[in-house]
Amino acid sequence: MYQGFLTDVGGVKLGHSQDLEALTGVSVVLCEEGFTAGVDVRGAGPGTRETDLLRAENLVQKIHGLFLTGGSAYGLDVGGGIMKYLEEKGHGFDVGVGLVPIVPGAVLFDLAVGDSKIRPDFKMGYKACQNAKEKDETMGNYGAGTGASVGKILGNDYAMKTGIGQSSLKVGDLVVSSIVALNALGDIYDYEKGERIAGVYDRENKKFLNTNELYENKFKGYNQSVSLANTTISVIATNAKLSKANCNKISQMAHDGYARSINPVHTMNDGDTIFTIASGEVESDINLIGILAAKSISRSIANAVYSSCDCGGLVSYNSI
Repeated sequence: MYQGFLTDVGGVKLGHSQDLEALTGVSVVLCEEGFTAGVDVRGAGPGTRETDLLRAENLVQKIHGLFLTGGSAYGLDVGGGIMKYLEEKGHGFDVGVGLVPIVPGAVLFDLAVGDSKIRPDFKMGYKACQNAKEKDETMGNYGAGTGASVGKILGNDYAMKTGIGQSSLKVGDLVVSSIVALNALGDIYDYEKGERIAGVYDRENKKFLNTNELYENKFKGYNQSVSLANTTISVIATNAKLSKANCNKISQMAHDGYARSINPVHTMNDGDTIFTIASGEVESDINLIGILAAKSISRSIANAVYSSCDCGGLVSYNSI
């Protein structure tokens, strides 16, 4: 396991809520005093909320929370619960007649695991806020990772269970951390070790198959069952001083972590999205921040594999 957690950046709270029978859940990141934020969406099948607001030219400069959730587009309902919680606590964008909490978010498709009729909702979003802590070390089958899986090109019989992973890095006073809800179509690698750790797994013969080779060979010997149940979604947090444009750039650079650790990535069946939030405390080189962000993303991806356990009929790294 790699070291560190998202909440190693001060001012960030992290909370989760999940249904362990339906196998779905939500992870909420609170930055109640307002953090600068950006986003980069690379997958072709995203489900998102308030991402246009994060464009550099648009009005609002800071957000107060964001979420990663299961439930596909249904899961966007959690945003209302988070807004209610933040409004009750007195946090939001002052519009003169009240406060409007700014809460972007992204969903992943986990409806093919567990009970597809039960999805994260308003109440689950509110509950995750109540569970939020300044120090959260949760990883594996929790929150947005409750129903997450990878290697789904041949369907659930060959897929593997994953979940959420966290990590952080520090250089001097600069801290860069991340959380990843790993739910990719492709195969997963521990980039620093040079090892494949999850993906399409042939349980009968106890061996990995290769998603790219399956495509190239037109699924010879196997029945094609391309799953729509994908999308890896993440948050980068840092204590650096960044503008919205800078945060958008860090999110772009952080996608290198996806490319190093997920193959193939950014497919038509993924909605890969990375948010960046910054507290604005430390002056730092944006190139260094981007390099650390990509590295942290790769480590969090690996930790999502290492910390997960079998459920929903899916096998995990720890059982194979």
